[in-house]
Amino acid sequence: MSANQASGETGGATPGTSAGDISAHVQARILAEALPHLIRYDEQTVVIKFGGNAMGDEALADAFAKDIVYLKLSGINPVVVHGGGPQIGNMLKKLQIKSEFVQGLRVTDKPTVEIVEMVLAGAINKEIVSAINRQGGKAVGISGKDANLMRAKRITHLPDPESNLMKAVDIGYVGDPEEVNPYIVEMLSKSDLIPVIAPIAYGRDGQTLNVNADTFASALAARIKAMRLLLLTDVAGVLDKDKNLISHLTVADARRLIREGVITGGMIPKIEGCIEVVEAGVEGVAIIDGRVPHCVLLELFTEHGVGTLVGPPREAAKRP
Repeated sequence: MSANQASGETGGATPGTSAGDISAHVQARILAEALPHLIRYDEQTVVIKFGGNAMGDEALADAFAKDIVYLKLSGINPVVVHGGGPQIGNMLKKLQIKSEFVQGLRVTDKPTVEIVEMVLAGAINKEIVSAINRQGGKAVGISGKDANLMRAKRITHLPDPESNLMKAVDIGYVGDPEEVNPYIVEMLSKSDLIPVIAPIAYGRDGQTLNVNADTFASALAARIKAMRLLLLTDVAGVLDKDKNLISHLTVADARRLIREGVITGGMIPKIEGCIEVVEAGVEGVAIIDGRVPHCVLLELFTEHGVGTLVGPPREAAKRP
């Protein structure tokens, strides 16, 4: 992590200040804070779900790409899984294909799933790959179809929002992860390559299925026992009753806040997914604000991070 990238968040200098303008004491403080985390994450895998407004902002996308390259150069193995809901919506609108949602999932018929694959595995995937490569990385774009990385099953039932009982639904070619074969990801990560993955998978019948990016990233992180899963969102993290950021939640804390109604709406399934991933063996899952430049570096290499960590206390989780 360079002094220039960290300085704006540590109070040592204003954003945009060159490394030469930062005092030696400030540079030393930045390095002293970052080095223990660099040692801790050395040769570990971090899965990062990239999505939200950051994908549509050129400056934020470039900052994200730099973060990923810095992770790889520092000895960490980043694995990127990306979404693309807004871009899919825009393409469907251009083609005059009607799109509907059921409990946050896009109803995906045969024409729609073809557009979804074209946008996710084509345009978006290659944009992210190009951004990382422009920053000096060696990114490779794949999807869940490649080397049978992920098999999925069609979603036929969803919990009713009112009763929470499972209810039959027909949302088309939308799937949940069923089987993960991480061979291709592991082979790429062991080299100097950075996998960038579109959340498309095969069903058992060979049909293409659209998989939610958060769900895809969570299943992959759990299967490969990643040290961290980072979910980039358009919110600061989990907020308490007074709308203040909660920097850390144990699994018990998270379940309690759901029962008490502090965690509500769309954050409930996200937190429930975080709990499942932690219980599957991932050390911690961080929900971070992708609108913050260099949020990935700030979350991993600073003491307090920039979002909400679900898992062990930050002090225990980050102690080298």
